[in-house]
Amino acid sequence: MTDLIASTALDFFLERARTRLRPEPPGPHDSTSNPRGDHDLEPDVLEAALSRPPRLAAVLVPVVPRDDGVSVLFTLRSAHLRDHSGQIAFPGGKIDPGDPSPLAAALREAEEEIGLDPAAVTPLGYLDPYLSGTGFLVTPVVGLVAPDASLRLNPHEVADSFEVPLDFLMNVANHALHSREWRGRQRRYYAIPFGERYIWGVTAGIVRNLYDRLRDADE
Repeated sequence: MTDLIASTALDFFLERARTRLRPEPPGPHDSTSNPRGDHDLEPDVLEAALSRPPRLAAVLVPVVPRDDGVSVLFTLRSAHLRDHSGQIAFPGGKIDPGDPSPLAAALREAEEEIGLDPAAVTPLGYLDPYLSGTGFLVTPVVGLVAPDASLRLNPHEVADSFEVPLDFLMNVANHALHSREWRGRQRRYYAIPFGERYIWGVTAGIVRNLYDRLRDADE
């Protein structure tokens, strides 16, 4: 029965991914890219973020089929990093000049950060670009990861990795609006607490976009 439930959950997710994710990434200057981001909650953030050309980045949203359902893989960034230290993130980083695409950049970064073999990832599609308040335009790539894929965490970048059930992430009751002071004023942001884990900021915003893409219109 557990195998049947897991198979049904995976089939349901794959069907929605096939029909509701972007098949191709929008270009950074594509007028249809309509980036999501911190400005969804704080409109004045958009003007500040666009005051200089955005820095391009890509992340992998790793979806993993398990015996009891489907889960999403996250990382915990190392505490000594200069940017976003100790925060929960998806594998990813800046798109280098040598990267032929956001997908290539996301897979390269995932291999560098957590030792995930690109051959173990089946790309499913793209979420909307996410424009952060710090000026990064992030392209999220949703990929199905082989359940037997091995990970080798790079301690210079990643302190830990963990999985969260997709059902938990897609339950809007688990999405909270929190606020904290940033650059002299209170800013609102999405947060998804999961036990002792605190998923927030860009990562939670990307999860929220995954929810928006996969949910039914009347949900």
